Amino acid sequence: MQISSSHHGSDFDKTHRGKILIVDDDPGLLKLLTIRLRAEQYDVEAVESAEDALGALTRFRPDLVITDLRMSNMDGIELLKEIQRQRPGLCVLLLTAHGTIPDAVAATQSGAFGFLTKPVDKNELFDHVERAMKLSGLSNTTEEWSSEIITRSASMEEALKQALMVAPTNTRVLITGESGTGKELMARAIHRASDRKDQPFVAINCSAMAEELLESELFGHEKGSFTGAHRSHKGLFQAANGGTLMLDELGDMPTRLQVKLLRVLQEGQVRPVGSTEALPVDTRVISATHQDLRELILAGKFREDLFYRLNVVNIHLPPLRDRREDVPLLVEHFLEKIAATPGQERKVYAPEALELLVAHDWPGNVRQLYNVVNQNVALCATRVISVEQVRSAIGEQAQALPSFTEARDEFTRNYLSQLLQITGGNVSQAARLAKRNRTDFYKLLGRHRLIPDQFK
Repeated sequence: MQISSSHHGSDFDKTHRGKILIVDDDPGLLKLLTIRLRAEQYDVEAVESAEDALGALTRFRPDLVITDLRMSNMDGIELLKEIQRQRPGLCVLLLTAHGTIPDAVAATQSGAFGFLTKPVDKNELFDHVERAMKLSGLSNTTEEWSSEIITRSASMEEALKQALMVAPTNTRVLITGESGTGKELMARAIHRASDRKDQPFVAINCSAMAEELLESELFGHEKGSFTGAHRSHKGLFQAANGGTLMLDELGDMPTRLQVKLLRVLQEGQVRPVGSTEALPVDTRVISATHQDLRELILAGKFREDLFYRLNVVNIHLPPLRDRREDVPLLVEHFLEKIAATPGQERKVYAPEALELLVAHDWPGNVRQLYNVVNQNVALCATRVISVEQVRSAIGEQAQALPSFTEARDEFTRNYLSQLLQITGGNVSQAARLAKRNRTDFYKLLGRHRLIPDQFK
């Protein structure tokens, strides 16, 4: 038996206090713990074996695992060790009968978060869970900080967990990802979850203005310091003092300004253009870029010392094509947002139209998806948006998701090609790497029209 997760997308995301995976071969206890924890607004999945639990680790991405110590086949200790291998740092709470307390104590010395004795005391359970969630960077005080980020993808939730852990510190963060993946939303979320949340959040795009103007915007200037400087101007480092300054598209910052930025970070002081006086600033810097800064360093376009100052923690946001499960959630969110405009009718997508949105690769990511939804709503005379309207908005790039067979064949062909490249077309060696016998391997090559000699 498996008690499924109560997680239903964005509505539940706004209130849930963390994800808990419960593992026990006693269905009655599973049901009791599930009811208790869901009543406290935790997102719960319950399974009856350690093998099922390992399957849920990747799919469900729990913040805490509660497992029975004694189970058939694979016991709680073996599960603990495997979790430590797959997800280091994930809290594991053991359930134990009185006779196995010494085993549980030994397990806590091996890295278990703690143990509870059966029958499980409700208050003791809640106390342990709350402490584990705080250790994971989650607690019931942090529901609203990330409400702008709509997701149910494991990779995005991992990024959010990193963000929540680093938020209370003054550590500098570099957010990377393609254009349109939501880097500014993530920076704002980190600010909202930090102790600086009541102070200003200021963002500037380093590629959107000329060098002189960018210098003045960042560091300020004195009256008369250059032609047109009719009055003194407070820069964004001062405007964000006590709060957070986001430097977007950092890779486009001119080299001369990189030197000046490095000095501000080192000294905690900013000198406006035309001033001889340095002013102290307490501004947290979060940077973002869609470029590979290491490549820019090799090309001599970005300072290595500045990179290490800013890239203390790197949070990478995956492109939308790698988290297609978020597309229906985002579409629903955008439709709600647009419908909130006065006089705007609430519209829906035909099932085939939504399938086309999910299948598309979205080179412009979430920003492009929003623009397409906005266009569809604006140009649709009926309540239901059709597949033809989606195809028209996306253009010739519109595509369907490959079938399972097509996707499997493409993977197999790529895998076989890679093996032949590695071995220089040596079939015997390639077959050994694939752990297949030579005859079967030749059949696979023939089926996928791959000729070993072409790889020699």
